[in-house]
Amino acid sequence: MNANLSFQQSGVMTKVNAFIRSTYNWMTIGLAATGLTSYFVSTSPSMLQAIFGNPIMPWVLFIGLILLCGFLGARIQKMQASTATGLYIALTVLYGICLAPIFLIYTSTSIASTFFICAATFGSASVYGMVTKKDLTGMGQFLMMGLMGIFIAMIVNVFIGSSAMQTIISMIAVVIFTGLTAYDTQKLKSMAVSIPDSATGAMIRKGAIMGALSLYLDFMGLFVHLLSLLGIARD
Repeated sequence: MNANLSFQQSGVMTKVNAFIRSTYNWMTIGLAATGLTSYFVSTSPSMLQAIFGNPIMPWVLFIGLILLCGFLGARIQKMQASTATGLYIALTVLYGICLAPIFLIYTSTSIASTFFICAATFGSASVYGMVTKKDLTGMGQFLMMGLMGIFIAMIVNVFIGSSAMQTIISMIAVVIFTGLTAYDTQKLKSMAVSIPDSATGAMIRKGAIMGALSLYLDFMGLFVHLLSLLGIARD
């Protein structure tokens, strides 16, 4: 009896670990696609001119990013796993295009150091979300409302152009995205445990892509706002 129970628990943990590992692998692939795209665009004057020479284009890219993210999140269960994967990669590439100007604004050293600080912060929050016994659902809902407030404040500040307001927004955003990392990691763990034995490889792939998207957005949100606070501007 005990041997059978131990075997079942071992099987569940193997399934959970495989799903979580797949999710983090996809998140890493997304971050790599974003970084490479961003750097490539930043080193091409013609692409920078074509994309950012028109003041309307950054807004088009930003709105496209939001729409693609919303579409993927809402429709992923109804699409093929290959389609979900392609849209996820497309989203991370589009994010990289939007992020390209940071290589012109900040020094490479400060971008690299901020990335490592972000990775450490993200990792710590993710570990907490994975091991804590506390239910983070309530905190997650509160943070999502805070995220909406931050989003609105960022839009308003585009027109105001207040550096002090941007600093306050970034400080609050760092706290929000750190908390969301813990919350989304806990959701990922719960998702992994609840995967039925009858789940197909395609279903598992789509679940991993969805989890990777949530963690990817947490990481990028944390990185962008940390960079706003810690980044050193080029001369």
